[in-house]
Amino acid sequence: MNALEAILSRQSARAVTLKDPVPSGEDLAEILQAGMTAPDHGALRPWRFKIIEGDARARLGDVFAEALILREPNSDKAALDSIRTKPLRSPMIIAVCAEITENHPKVPPVEQVVAAACAAQNVITAAHAKGYGAIMLSGWPAYDDHVKNALGLSRKDAIVTFIYMGTPDGTSPVKERPGHEAFTAVWTG
Repeated sequence: MNALEAILSRQSARAVTLKDPVPSGEDLAEILQAGMTAPDHGALRPWRFKIIEGDARARLGDVFAEALILREPNSDKAALDSIRTKPLRSPMIIAVCAEITENHPKVPPVEQVVAAACAAQNVITAAHAKGYGAIMLSGWPAYDDHVKNALGLSRKDAIVTFIYMGTPDGTSPVKERPGHEAFTAVWTG
């Protein structure tokens, strides 16, 4: 599959439709290396990839539940059970994070987050090109300091997305994409 075909045919898969096998070995290395090619003002390489699979997914669910209790001490069992099972929806998660260089004279934090987001896009496109499925999900846990701390990040850093990944079971609906024309204008000054 060439690059343009991979970009134009990529679809997000529902997380619960992603099964084993997950990328590993050379496949995973190439997918992550694709993330390394993201545009990067200042060559800061702010992205960090945290691979979460196996029992670590349940531990991440526990971290989400701990964070919910800190946010909402009166959370009921149903809410805790729900948030605890989120990371179990697919066999692999790659948390794409931005390790922010503060007070950089040329690259503000927002550009560092954008660079990490571009890395995430490259990762999901490369996964698709290799036959894997993925979806980028976030929700409040991506913005929570307790979750960031558990993943080894500082308050200044950002969790850009959680990429849920695996082999698609073929049941995710295909989204029709609109033409670019309605979203494009020529600016003439």
